[in-house]
Amino acid sequence: MSLIFLTASPLLAQDDDDDGNEKIRDKMNEYIQKRLNLTNDEAKKFSPVFLKYFKEWRQTFRQYKDDALLRRQKVVELQLSYRTQFRDMLGEQRGNQVFARQDDFIRELKSLRRERQQSNPIRPLRRGGSIILR
Repeated sequence: MSLIFLTASPLLAQDDDDDGNEKIRDKMNEYIQKRLNLTNDEAKKFSPVFLKYFKEWRQTFRQYKDDALLRRQKVVELQLSYRTQFRDMLGEQRGNQVFARQDDFIRELKSLRRERQQSNPIRPLRRGGSIILR
Protein backbone atom coordinates (compact mmCIF):
# COMPACT_ATOMS: atom_id res chain seq x y z
CA MET A 1 0.00 0.00 0.00
CA SER A 2 2.90 2.35 0.72
CA LEU A 3 4.01 1.94 -2.88
CA ILE A 4 0.67 3.31 -4.05
CA PHE A 5 1.07 6.40 -1.92
CA LEU A 6 4.72 6.95 -2.73
CA THR A 7 4.01 6.86 -6.45
CA ALA A 8 0.96 9.11 -6.16
CA SER A 9 2.14 11.60 -3.53
CA PRO A 10 4.11 13.88 -5.87
CA LEU A 11 0.99 14.18 -7.98
CA LEU A 12 -0.80 16.33 -5.42
CA ALA A 13 1.28 19.27 -6.59
CA GLN A 14 -0.04 18.81 -10.12
CA ASP A 15 -3.54 20.19 -9.63
CA ASP A 16 -3.89 21.30 -13.24
CA ASP A 17 -2.22 18.26 -14.79
CA ASP A 18 -4.90 15.91 -16.15
CA ASP A 19 -2.45 13.00 -16.39
CA GLY A 20 -1.62 13.49 -12.70
CA ASN A 21 -5.31 13.61 -11.85
CA GLU A 22 -5.89 10.37 -13.72
CA LYS A 23 -3.12 8.66 -11.75
CA ILE A 24 -4.50 9.94 -8.45
CA ARG A 25 -8.01 8.93 -9.49
CA ASP A 26 -6.87 5.42 -10.39
CA LYS A 27 -4.89 5.02 -7.15
CA MET A 28 -7.86 6.30 -5.13
CA ASN A 29 -10.21 3.93 -6.93
CA GLU A 30 -7.90 0.99 -6.20
CA TYR A 31 -7.46 2.07 -2.57
CA ILE A 32 -11.21 2.31 -1.97
CA GLN A 33 -11.87 -1.05 -3.62
CA LYS A 34 -9.28 -2.72 -1.40
CA ARG A 35 -10.53 -1.01 1.78
CA LEU A 36 -14.10 -2.07 1.03
CA ASN A 37 -13.03 -5.62 0.09
CA LEU A 38 -14.89 -5.52 -3.22
CA THR A 39 -15.23 -8.69 -5.24
CA ASN A 40 -14.18 -8.61 -8.89
CA ASP A 41 -17.81 -8.28 -9.98
CA GLU A 42 -18.42 -5.45 -7.51
CA ALA A 43 -15.24 -3.69 -8.62
CA LYS A 44 -16.33 -3.87 -12.28
CA LYS A 45 -19.62 -2.20 -11.38
CA PHE A 46 -18.05 0.26 -8.95
CA SER A 47 -15.22 1.63 -11.11
CA PRO A 48 -17.22 3.41 -13.83
CA VAL A 49 -19.53 5.02 -11.28
CA PHE A 50 -16.63 6.06 -9.07
CA LEU A 51 -14.69 7.48 -12.02
CA LYS A 52 -17.70 9.56 -13.02
CA TYR A 53 -18.09 10.73 -9.40
CA PHE A 54 -14.37 11.60 -9.17
CA LYS A 55 -14.55 13.69 -12.34
CA GLU A 56 -17.51 15.66 -10.97
CA TRP A 57 -15.77 15.96 -7.58
CA ARG A 58 -12.65 17.47 -9.21
CA GLN A 59 -14.79 19.85 -11.28
CA THR A 60 -16.55 20.97 -8.10
CA PHE A 61 -13.22 21.67 -6.41
CA ARG A 62 -12.01 23.70 -9.36
CA GLN A 63 -15.27 25.57 -9.80
CA TYR A 64 -15.54 26.59 -6.14
CA LYS A 65 -11.84 26.87 -5.28
CA ASP A 66 -12.24 30.42 -3.95
CA ASP A 67 -15.25 29.72 -1.71
CA ALA A 68 -14.53 26.93 0.78
CA LEU A 69 -17.98 26.95 2.38
CA LEU A 70 -19.85 26.76 -0.92
CA ARG A 71 -17.37 24.12 -2.13
CA ARG A 72 -18.11 21.96 0.92
CA GLN A 73 -21.84 22.33 0.31
CA LYS A 74 -21.50 21.34 -3.35
CA VAL A 75 -19.31 18.33 -2.48
CA VAL A 76 -21.91 17.15 0.06
CA GLU A 77 -24.65 17.56 -2.54
CA LEU A 78 -22.56 15.56 -5.02
CA GLN A 79 -21.94 12.82 -2.46
CA LEU A 80 -25.63 12.63 -1.63
CA SER A 81 -26.43 12.22 -5.32
CA TYR A 82 -23.97 9.29 -5.65
CA ARG A 83 -24.64 7.67 -2.27
CA THR A 84 -27.71 5.82 -3.53
CA GLN A 85 -25.81 4.36 -6.49
CA PHE A 86 -22.99 3.16 -4.26
CA ARG A 87 -25.45 1.68 -1.74
CA ASP A 88 -27.41 -0.15 -4.45
CA MET A 89 -24.19 -1.59 -5.81
CA LEU A 90 -22.33 -2.42 -2.57
CA GLY A 91 -24.97 -2.63 0.11
CA GLU A 92 -25.87 -0.16 2.84
CA GLN A 93 -22.73 -0.39 4.97
CA ARG A 94 -20.04 -0.36 2.27
CA GLY A 95 -21.97 2.09 0.11
CA ASN A 96 -21.91 4.57 2.97
CA GLN A 97 -18.16 4.06 3.48
CA VAL A 98 -17.04 5.10 -0.01
CA PHE A 99 -16.65 8.78 0.90
CA ALA A 100 -14.96 8.03 4.24
CA ARG A 101 -12.40 5.85 2.41
CA GLN A 102 -11.90 8.68 -0.11
CA ASP A 103 -11.16 11.04 2.78
CA ASP A 104 -8.76 8.48 4.28
CA PHE A 105 -6.90 8.24 0.98
CA ILE A 106 -6.56 12.02 0.70
CA ARG A 107 -5.37 12.36 4.31
CA GLU A 108 -2.77 9.62 3.90
CA LEU A 109 -1.59 11.06 0.60
CA LYS A 110 -1.19 14.54 2.08
CA SER A 111 0.62 13.12 5.10
CA LEU A 112 3.08 11.24 2.92
CA ARG A 113 3.65 14.34 0.83
CA ARG A 114 4.36 16.41 3.96
CA GLU A 115 6.81 13.77 5.18
CA ARG A 116 8.60 13.82 1.84
CA GLN A 117 8.82 17.60 1.88
CA GLN A 118 10.17 17.62 5.42
CA SER A 119 12.82 15.06 4.59
CA ASN A 120 13.86 17.02 1.48
CA PRO A 121 12.73 20.64 2.07
CA ILE A 122 14.62 22.26 -0.79
CA ARG A 123 14.04 20.58 -4.08
CA PRO A 124 13.22 21.94 -7.50
CA LEU A 125 9.57 22.02 -8.43
CA ARG A 126 8.70 22.30 -12.11
CA ARG A 127 5.75 24.48 -13.02
CA GLY A 128 5.04 25.65 -16.51
CA GLY A 129 8.51 24.82 -17.78
CA SER A 130 10.36 26.80 -15.11
CA ILE A 131 12.02 25.53 -11.96
CA ILE A 132 10.90 26.89 -8.60
CA LEU A 133 12.87 26.19 -5.43
CA ARG A 134 10.90 25.64 -2.26
